[in-house]
Amino acid sequence: MTLHFKRNPLSFLSNLIAAAALSMCMGQALALDPFTVTDIRVEGIQRTEAGTVFSYLPVRVGDTFNDEKAAVAIKALYATGFFKDVRIEADGSVLVVLLEERPAIASVEFTGTKEFDKVQLTKSLKDLGLGESRILDRSLVDRAEQELKRQYLTRGLYGVKITTTVTPIERNRVNVTFAVDEGEIARIKQINVVGNKAFSEKELRDQIKLSTSGWFTWYSKADQYSKQKLAGDIETLRSFYLNRGYLEMQIESTQVSITPDKKDIYITVNIREGEKFTIAGIKLEGEMLGREKEFESLISLKTGDAYSGEKMTESTRKIAERMGVFGYAFANVNASPQINREKNEVSFTVFVDPGKRVYVRRINIGGNDRTRDEVIRREFRQFESSWYDGDRIRLSKDRLGRLGFFTDTAVDTVDIPGTPDQVDLNVNVVEKPTGSVMVGAGFSSSERITLTGSINQANAFGSGNNIGITVNTSRIFRTISLSHTNPYFTDDGVSRTVEVFLRTTRPPLYLTDVDFRVETRGANMSFGIPVSELDRVFVGAGIENTQVQTFSNSPLRYQTFVSENSDNTSGIGAAETTAYPVTMAWQRDNRDSALIPTKGRYRRANLEVSPAGNAQYYRSTYQDQYFLPLFGSLTLAVNGELSYGSGLSGKTYPIFKNYYAGGIGSVRGFYAGSLSVDGTGLGTSSRYNLPIGGQARVIMNAELQLPFPGTGVDRSLRWFSFLDAGQVFNPQDGQYISLGDLRYSTGLGISWISPVGPLKLSLGYPLNSKPFDRVQRFQFQLGTGF
Repeated sequence: MTLHFKRNPLSFLSNLIAAAALSMCMGQALALDPFTVTDIRVEGIQRTEAGTVFSYLPVRVGDTFNDEKAAVAIKALYATGFFKDVRIEADGSVLVVLLEERPAIASVEFTGTKEFDKVQLTKSLKDLGLGESRILDRSLVDRAEQELKRQYLTRGLYGVKITTTVTPIERNRVNVTFAVDEGEIARIKQINVVGNKAFSEKELRDQIKLSTSGWFTWYSKADQYSKQKLAGDIETLRSFYLNRGYLEMQIESTQVSITPDKKDIYITVNIREGEKFTIAGIKLEGEMLGREKEFESLISLKTGDAYSGEKMTESTRKIAERMGVFGYAFANVNASPQINREKNEVSFTVFVDPGKRVYVRRINIGGNDRTRDEVIRREFRQFESSWYDGDRIRLSKDRLGRLGFFTDTAVDTVDIPGTPDQVDLNVNVVEKPTGSVMVGAGFSSSERITLTGSINQANAFGSGNNIGITVNTSRIFRTISLSHTNPYFTDDGVSRTVEVFLRTTRPPLYLTDVDFRVETRGANMSFGIPVSELDRVFVGAGIENTQVQTFSNSPLRYQTFVSENSDNTSGIGAAETTAYPVTMAWQRDNRDSALIPTKGRYRRANLEVSPAGNAQYYRSTYQDQYFLPLFGSLTLAVNGELSYGSGLSGKTYPIFKNYYAGGIGSVRGFYAGSLSVDGTGLGTSSRYNLPIGGQARVIMNAELQLPFPGTGVDRSLRWFSFLDAGQVFNPQDGQYISLGDLRYSTGLGISWISPVGPLKLSLGYPLNSKPFDRVQRFQFQLGTGF
């Protein structure tokens, strides 16, 4: 007796239905006499193991086989998805299972895809079950085709055509090919806002991200329509009106139409503005812990002000955050409006429900594959088994950001089921590479390429310690230094830094008629003492031995130094000095991140004094950085630096302690360290200007920073425009600080926290260069800060 059921290729569901119908319709013509199975034989399989078939077959040797079990067995084997034909035969008491396997996928290929990466597409399909060596499922192929088309529509490619081909090849395999004709991108031709009276249509269009084609839309894709973008823009319009008093503004409808050629899109937004409302009064109700006056001061809206949804939300948020300081992590603060349409006024009752006071049971840390838990925990000011404090948690997050070890930090408050008065804090960090090889370079027609570099481990072995080796291969300045910093030399946060160094200064190789040599060996140790959560004081001491060697063709400034610090009155020869510098510094840092700051301020004052030895001097520096978020993700970054040095006890200020300006970090567009007021510093026989720096320096920088648009883009990747100003001066020669002598430059650049360190590229254009200034428009550096 033979039972035969052939699978309907239209769909898998129809097979199950057919199998069920077959079992119901088995009459006496297909009936078989029940028998005891003495053996089971599987035939027709090529890739599938016999054991796999037996595992799905609901029949075993010794079972009694009948019509009902035959139907169940057929359905079970079809349900695996491995077979397109299943037959069961009885050869005496032997059960024979005849199978025809479905084809396997040999390859999945894409042609004509430019908008998406083929490798990523192949990986995504494989995750869905459509990939090499997988069993072919035509329903998955159809689904993949529709999903791919949907993705193209989100990119504005409404004319896309996708043709899927399944080609049989040898050994019961197939090749699946998606042939894509992307067509042209449909762009927004016109955006209309209908029903507006209080604000012009242009002003409303300026609020939204979608736009018609412009000079920058080739990158921002703002002229490409998507439903998600439009929904976001509708909310932006609604917020714009709500923040200006239009409490009952409504978006009545939106229409999106596309031309028959699928190239142009027209968007129409119909709105009803309603009336403008002013605040009639605001009162607080609920449990306020006896702090009514304090909470009232947190409300930024006052009687008579135009209603603003943004200000009201900000006010309730501030009250809830203030509640969090006292342990009420889940305080509920809601503003309920009472509208008077006759007077166009609105009153608010702010209900405050602090909920239960909670304490932090446990702080869980994740994402730190390299960094030790203790490095993160020691930055936390919220402690386990203590009352929840929102201010301390925000401070802890900022401290983690200022470490410079992580590109992102997140702190989430998690309920503990069954324990309403306890919460856990889940801290998740995204680590950046802590070891880096930093390289800086510049190019000019006269200097060609100069290189600087360092090997630095900012988080050595996950301990939070910093170990660095710095090498500068510049033709003018050569440096080798070794340093080690332990930020927690003591348990209460006192840091210690030890450094040894060798610095050599020589003239550039192309200055064949000029020669001199300055070599400094030294070591120092400093300690950083925290005096508050934001302030730190540094003290340190060191020793430096410097030898200056001059020749007949050395610059006059160097010859003068040799004559003043040796027995050689001619200034040609060598002079050796020893200094014992003592350093004192103060630093305050409340930036939200040391790597990608968007708000906050950084200030540092430094004083170095050498009261002993035959090189007696002092040098001081004050630096101030300010980061201000403007609108959207645009940030204004401002930097100012003032430095000054002078000799002590009648001694001349050492020339090797001069400050330099020019290049990335000071005034971009000029060669590194090359600026001077009048180009002096060399003998009259030289045609070149050798940078000798000055005992005073002024640096000013301003940047407008904007992250690259688009989802999935590294948020540390930013482009910026800049305006720089700076100069060095020599007051001991009568060359006093004068703003009129500053050099200015402007330009564009890109910064990125790359896997090998912070990268900054700039294209600078000097605004007031002099004939003797050395211009270097393109510069880049790895490891630079501002």
